[in-house]
Amino acid sequence: MTVKHTRVACYISFIVQAIVNNLAPLLFVTFQRAYAITLEQIGAIIALNFITQMVVDALAAKFARRVSTRVLTVGSQACSSLGLIGLSVFPRIFPTPYSGLCAAMTMSAVGGGLIEVLISPIIESLPSENKAGSMSFLHSFYCWGQAGVALFSTIFFRAFGRDAWIALPFLWAIVPMISGSLFIKAPLFALPGDAHPISIRKLITNRLFIQLFIMMIASGASEIAMSQWSSLFAETGLGVSKTVGDLLGPCAFALAMGVARAYFGVRGSNIKLPTALALSAMLAVVCYLAASLSRNPLAALLGCAGCGMAVGLMWPGMLSLSASKIPEGGTALFAILALGGDTGCTLGPLLVGRVAGAVGRGALPRIAGWFGDMSADQAGLKIGLLAAVLFPIALAIFAWRMRNTYNQTSN
Repeated sequence: MTVKHTRVACYISFIVQAIVNNLAPLLFVTFQRAYAITLEQIGAIIALNFITQMVVDALAAKFARRVSTRVLTVGSQACSSLGLIGLSVFPRIFPTPYSGLCAAMTMSAVGGGLIEVLISPIIESLPSENKAGSMSFLHSFYCWGQAGVALFSTIFFRAFGRDAWIALPFLWAIVPMISGSLFIKAPLFALPGDAHPISIRKLITNRLFIQLFIMMIASGASEIAMSQWSSLFAETGLGVSKTVGDLLGPCAFALAMGVARAYFGVRGSNIKLPTALALSAMLAVVCYLAASLSRNPLAALLGCAGCGMAVGLMWPGMLSLSASKIPEGGTALFAILALGGDTGCTLGPLLVGRVAGAVGRGALPRIAGWFGDMSADQAGLKIGLLAAVLFPIALAIFAWRMRNTYNQTSN
């Protein structure tokens, strides 16, 4: 096997991560009907996914330098596959369906967390003249995977009906089996920073790193708060069909995000990252406002899709910016940044779910009144997404401040 096989395995791994993060949200309405799961429980399931990934990130920051990268990469694919199968199996064998879903999400999240920590530094270590572009191109496969999950799952439901959903996780579990097989023999390299790495204590007390870490939190929250809720938002909050909701919600979101990342993969060397990140965050603010405040379903769905374009640069851009500014960080840098991103991925959807649940219970009647004759659940999802606009606003502020610092440093 050659470096090409390593790249292919990495690309498939990011598709696996997209499956792990986005298959369950497409089944949320099904879980609600089959297992009587509430909106707040759904929000807790989303949070559990990313909290587990955060724990894996934190542990990887400490132990990734001591454990074989090959063992960890193969293990990440195995956990992902078992977790996906568990979505179908565990609710039927655990004491309660909800506990089974939580166990399945935890298993797949371990795999997703290891993928997040390991694959980006593997790509960074491969020979390339455009490191930032290679990183963004890698992350575009997450988007193609996210779109593929929505598209294939929609076709599956149309062909076999929603009652056949049990078979769907088994089909998606084949993908990590393929990438795991490749990683058994594909050549792997170490990052230059891992030869003489900076201590983790010194890294996390670095003032520049602290700023980058906060921006990573905002990036993760800005992306996942919209993508995780877009299917349920389209189907429940906007009243469109399951098919239309999945295609114009998460599928359009993912395609727009993939286009943005692929473009940066080609033109990354000509873009000033702090400025681009600030502009991306400002566009995300506009899209969040359009999705949450518009009373026109089409305009709201366009806001969802446009948000994908806006957040496309955020995660890979932050990794590339951090790697260029703190090259001595090595794999630990990527692990701790992943922890920051997953913190945001937890906070964003959790905030949306908490606010939506509060409105649904009638806790915020005055705010719900803004949306006229909408149901409590419909108004709750819109208000929840409106609350999440705080994250891209925070990223815009920090990125703009870093832009000034970046320009002064460049001069």
